[in-house]
Amino acid sequence: MRVKCLIIGSGPAGYTAAIYASRANLSPVLIEGPQLGGQLTTTTEVENFPGYPDGVEPFTMMDDMRRQAERFGTQFVSGIVTKVDFSANPKKVIVEDEQEYEADAVIIATGASAKYLGIESERTYRGRGVSACATCDGFFYRKKTVAVVGGGDTACEEASYLAGLCEKVYMIVRKPFLRASEIMQQRVLNNPKIEVLFEHNTLQLTGEGKVQGADLIFRKGEPDEEIRHIDIDGFFLAIGHHPNTELFKDFLKRDAEGYIIVDGDSPRTNVPGVFAAGDCADPHYRQAIVAAGSGAKAAIEADKYIKTLS
Repeated sequence: MRVKCLIIGSGPAGYTAAIYASRANLSPVLIEGPQLGGQLTTTTEVENFPGYPDGVEPFTMMDDMRRQAERFGTQFVSGIVTKVDFSANPKKVIVEDEQEYEADAVIIATGASAKYLGIESERTYRGRGVSACATCDGFFYRKKTVAVVGGGDTACEEASYLAGLCEKVYMIVRKPFLRASEIMQQRVLNNPKIEVLFEHNTLQLTGEGKVQGADLIFRKGEPDEEIRHIDIDGFFLAIGHHPNTELFKDFLKRDAEGYIIVDGDSPRTNVPGVFAAGDCADPHYRQAIVAAGSGAKAAIEADKYIKTLS
């Protein structure tokens, strides 16, 4: 099937790109991927996206975006992209190893996935006390007690941010030291609201219907190994994100962590006619509003590129 504009991903970046592309008469096709609505749907409520003064459930917000794109003519395809070929024009995108699309322009909005510890209770309480974004969800834990897992700069930033909202913040660090930069370490260690638990690993989360505590193991495997429990209301993971870009590694330039490299503040990649939007190209902000804005830029650039082919 030949299309003008093909969009991969159904989060804020993908849906916004679809709205702009469809209004530009590009008749876009959007491949929805494995997680309809993107990573945003793993949170409980969105309060910081403009236009929803009373907050909104993430599925409702993403459905609003989807219906808006559909109104202007976006075609949606359920499935996962399994192969791409950006070596020539038109670009080729294969869905579920079967359906092949040829596109003049491709917008990649595949997002990034938070890294999790891999414990069973982490999945049980996801969206009910477990979060991978302090900026997104910290507001719900004002004057409460939370824990942040990680010892790098991101974990220190998250802990410092949460300390401005919460009564107390534990940092669960598996090593006997912080990996963060010196300035971030001092910011954490000098904050009276933050208690760093060095040499601790999380065994499981506990609670009735939501996170109410965590069982930790101190100095795992050592003679003085000890099981400890902390009472918490929220559990924040800050051990990194993995951009969902492996599929494009043979064609697109990526950084050491796998984020797609774009040209300055534009969504242009090293392949003409291929654009990246949202968290797959953003290791810094990871916010729905930023992703949506980049989706708009990608669609505008795709329209300009397609016009050069005429």
